[in-house]
Amino acid sequence: MEAQIKFGWEIDAYPVNEIAEYVKDVSEGDINALVDEYYSQYDILLEGRDEGEFRKHVAVQAGIEIGFEKFLEEKNYQAIVTHFGDLGSLQQLPGLAIQRLMEKGYGFGGEGDWKTAAMVRLMKIMTSGMKDAKGTSFMEDYTYNLVPGKEGILQAHMLEVCPTIAEGKIGIKVNPLTMGDREAPARLVFTSKTGPAVATSLIDLGNRFRLIINAVDCKKVEKPMPKLPVATAFWTPQPNLKTGAEAWILAGGAHHTAFSYDLSVDQMVDWAAAMGIESVVIDNETTIRNFKNELRWNGLAFR
Repeated sequence: MEAQIKFGWEIDAYPVNEIAEYVKDVSEGDINALVDEYYSQYDILLEGRDEGEFRKHVAVQAGIEIGFEKFLEEKNYQAIVTHFGDLGSLQQLPGLAIQRLMEKGYGFGGEGDWKTAAMVRLMKIMTSGMKDAKGTSFMEDYTYNLVPGKEGILQAHMLEVCPTIAEGKIGIKVNPLTMGDREAPARLVFTSKTGPAVATSLIDLGNRFRLIINAVDCKKVEKPMPKLPVATAFWTPQPNLKTGAEAWILAGGAHHTAFSYDLSVDQMVDWAAAMGIESVVIDNETTIRNFKNELRWNGLAFR
């Protein structure tokens, strides 16, 4: 309710099987046509799998994409969340389907994270029509590189990273996934572009919202990771991993973020100000002593 009052967002929940009915009603012809589109657009990475079986797994995601999009259009929603612990009658955890929906401009958050889903949608609106846009996506801290001089965070998720941030070829893989307890889902795999970007986390402090904004520097990974069957980005938070991570934790940052190459820190600060909510920035000017003081002062200013 507070998010609806503050931001004008309507957040509704549906039993997963109600949405799964839309997937079930998708025609075989529509599924085959979309699978053909996938096969023409992406590299097919069989990796020893039977082609016919591989295509069946991909077809499941095509049905989910069409069904989910019809549901969203009928209900006039612009973002969606899923949870691997509640998949109802769905054959697979939505992967490729969600990636494609994000590419079309929908917001997404994993594990029911509606705040990040809404922020992804918001940031896609903010970058819509931008010339030479590099992309906006849902993202998650996946693992950390603590080697001195090479510190950074590998960003990924189980499946759902938006292909707008991809650099180079995009492939389709089918790999087992223990989360969700369903058949192996198809997903798009790629590595991200490089360059400066922002990662944001909108958190609920119980009596107010806080937007955490981290300037990050996206880099190429040191080595290829062919056995990691997910899309990835690699970044170092400003001013460095040690200070950036400590400040993120002190501010209450989540492991999910809404991420964009195309927005500035100042733009996100302006949005928070327009909404009347607190924002904190982690960038090259950040020191932990000053950041702790800022959080204390904000506690008084925004209570």
